[in-house]
Amino acid sequence: MGANDAGQRLDKFLQKAVPLLPKSLMYKYIRLKRIKLNGKKCDIAQKTVLGDKLELYIGDEFFAVASPSFKDAPLQLEIVYEDENILLADKPAGMLVHEDKNESRDTLINRLLRYLYEKGEYNPDDELGFTPALCNRIDRNTGGIVIAAKNFASLQILNKKIKDREVTKLYMCLVHGVPAKKSGILKGYHTKDSVNNIVKIQKTPVKGAKTALTKYKVLAESGGFSLLEVELLTGRTHQIRAHMAFIGHPLAGDTKYGVNRMNKGISYKFQALYSYKLIFSFKTDSGILNYLKDHSFTVKNVPFAQGYNFLL
Repeated sequence: MGANDAGQRLDKFLQKAVPLLPKSLMYKYIRLKRIKLNGKKCDIAQKTVLGDKLELYIGDEFFAVASPSFKDAPLQLEIVYEDENILLADKPAGMLVHEDKNESRDTLINRLLRYLYEKGEYNPDDELGFTPALCNRIDRNTGGIVIAAKNFASLQILNKKIKDREVTKLYMCLVHGVPAKKSGILKGYHTKDSVNNIVKIQKTPVKGAKTALTKYKVLAESGGFSLLEVELLTGRTHQIRAHMAFIGHPLAGDTKYGVNRMNKGISYKFQALYSYKLIFSFKTDSGILNYLKDHSFTVKNVPFAQGYNFLL
């Protein structure tokens, strides 16, 4: 096993290395010693180690692999930052981060994998249980920075840092009208309708609601619109869009939480929301990524912000 395969639970590793092998059979084969680690019986919970030898006495049909779809993705990727461990990509609004039932080729992850493949930094034939992965997601019609991990160690670290809120993401949005206060923290109670994929912000708590805290400041005003910088103090679904609509300042171009008649004449065809800045605000040890502590990265161009004069 190589460096990217080490440190994983054996069952998790096997699910990635041999995806066609059903879980039930995997557990059975481990019990029957048809799957051995270093020539011995293994346990699903044990961690893999660099140099381990895994032997699988299973049918050839479980190793059949189709040609990777990423090889057909466009070779076009807007890179904000890149080093040997991570890559920050500027995803355009309108692009999916991962495939869905309607789009399986031109996604951000497929563009990333093809980019790394063409550079010679990733070859699926050389990897057993790891594929470069995205650490955060952005809605299809929202643009901005998405973090990608090039190796397993970086993926583990970044996933924990994001969970522990040691990575700060700042958004820029264009809203209708001008908020009464130029800056502040909005508080509301967030409920989600999963069936219709829509959320609601309310002033008072109701059963099942979660607190939503949204920090904002006005950067510029012009022509009945305001350009805002926003930070999510809680990470709720559609939080910025729903919260700004709740206070009477829906995002320009937002057809779900805005008012259609207000959006007439707006040239930007998506909701005007962009994850434009990322800060690695690490508070604890970050292993091989310690060098990123307190570094910030900003996209070159926020499409709907052109023409607004502001200082950050």
